[in-house]
Amino acid sequence: MTAAPASAPVNAPHIPVLLDEVVAALAPQPGAIIVDGTFGAGGYTRRLIEAGAVVHAFDRDPDAIAAGRLWGETCGNPVQLVLHPRRFSELVEGLAEAGITQVQGVVFDIGVSSMQLDQAERGFAFSSDGPLDMRMSQEGPSAADFLNEADEGDIADVLYRYGEERQSRRIARAIVAARPLTTTGQFATVVRKALGWRPEARGKGAPKDPATRSFQAVRIHINGELDELEAGLAAAEKVLAPGGRLAVVAFHSLEDRIVKQFLREGAGATPAGSRHLPQLASTVAPVFEKPSAAIRPTAAEEARNPRARSATLRWAVRTAAPARGTKGSIAG
Repeated sequence: MTAAPASAPVNAPHIPVLLDEVVAALAPQPGAIIVDGTFGAGGYTRRLIEAGAVVHAFDRDPDAIAAGRLWGETCGNPVQLVLHPRRFSELVEGLAEAGITQVQGVVFDIGVSSMQLDQAERGFAFSSDGPLDMRMSQEGPSAADFLNEADEGDIADVLYRYGEERQSRRIARAIVAARPLTTTGQFATVVRKALGWRPEARGKGAPKDPATRSFQAVRIHINGELDELEAGLAAAEKVLAPGGRLAVVAFHSLEDRIVKQFLREGAGATPAGSRHLPQLASTVAPVFEKPSAAIRPTAAEEARNPRARSATLRWAVRTAAPARGTKGSIAG
């Protein structure tokens, strides 16, 4: 969700990741209806509108929607932009309210946006000290609420599951001992101290700041990001017309694993058989065809935008088969 609206200055820091590749995957045509499920600052939306598409943009962050409304008033053709202040998992309902049941494209850029990362008061990053918040919707329990109130075991489970942090129990003990935590700087310091990492080691061949994994884990947990991704993919499958295209940009292995598996299963792939368990034929008509291999940023893009380094794009084309689990499908 890293992008710059049309009215932003040329040197704006919000750079859309894999922009050309995403647009090529979606192949927008004049008049096509495309969902930008993670509007952010509107980088993908701007290019899709320039191609003549009508974009229904979803975002749960009220700041993104507010900026989008200002942009929509000045972008030259506001009828091409319809904003939905809701989660992308709710795109079926949001489109239905607009009288739309099918679209020609859906794009998701998963994770936190550059706007959110760069605003210290949102609490998503430790590069600048700020309140320990991390809420995309700016509603509900914050990161501070979770870290200060959850059981030690629950914190350790979150760090391990969503941050793939091997020392999750050690960090969780340190968090509980250091309560209350109120700022991103405090949280990062606790993690570093628990792991024996020194900030002065940066630039000397040391691994990246270990606080990154813990911040990722807590952010994913309080925003329910992986559940949201799974629900959003299922919703996209329901609204895509035959020949419609789904493009998803993920930024870490947990997200990409979900997307890869979703598209593989949607294309009818089945696990390879063994001498103990023969391969089973799929009983569901493929709902996607031509799933792409993983597409990564070029070296030139990574040099321009370091935040693109971990990005992976996958895309596929919707078939005419009923969506899985819907009435009339083989799945029932």
